[in-house]
Amino acid sequence: MKKLFFPLATAVAISLGLTSCGSDKTTETTTTEVATANPADSVAAMAGDSARMAKPGGVMVDGVAMTADKDIVDNAAAAKTVSTLVSLVKQAGLVETLKGAGPFTVFAPTNDAFAKLPKAAVAALTDPANAAKLKGVLTYHVIAGRLMAADLKDGQELTTVNGEKLHVMVKDGKVMVGNGKDAPATVAIADVVSKNGVTHVIDTVVLPLAK
Repeated sequence: MKKLFFPLATAVAISLGLTSCGSDKTTETTTTEVATANPADSVAAMAGDSARMAKPGGVMVDGVAMTADKDIVDNAAAAKTVSTLVSLVKQAGLVETLKGAGPFTVFAPTNDAFAKLPKAAVAALTDPANAAKLKGVLTYHVIAGRLMAADLKDGQELTTVNGEKLHVMVKDGKVMVGNGKDAPATVAIADVVSKNGVTHVIDTVVLPLAK
């Protein structure tokens, strides 16, 4: 049976056995309509997303406008709230990937979200010897394609860049994502549009289940 990736700090050694999949693995959503919705690989699509957001000037995060002329990494680097994530993305060697054409949908945990994890778990992930495992956790938060909050439906399953499923829940207008077993993460700031995708800031790190 599946076990939680990080239920307790003592489970870190076991959960580090998780095999991560490379970002070159083909990904898809289980719903064709969502997978093909709003393919943002053009200026027109980007402008369309801004219109849907009704915030063409960009979304404010930490008092800084996240604008569609910057890529996902550059926008994130300007927001102090997700500085831990940006640091880990650099450590995992994912910067160039997330600065690529994409498009990508990123569920970005805040610094407080990472602070919820057991210290031993964070230490294990940030150990240079576990770079592949760190990459597996981070790519569990990335979907191929641009999905706005309005595209995410209750009960939907998304295939992440690391090949595992991410479950979508919508309750009382709130969008949540999870691994299907742990308490889900809630989207705190939605639809942060960049030139190569969209970011949704979440309040919890979503960890893949160990096989």
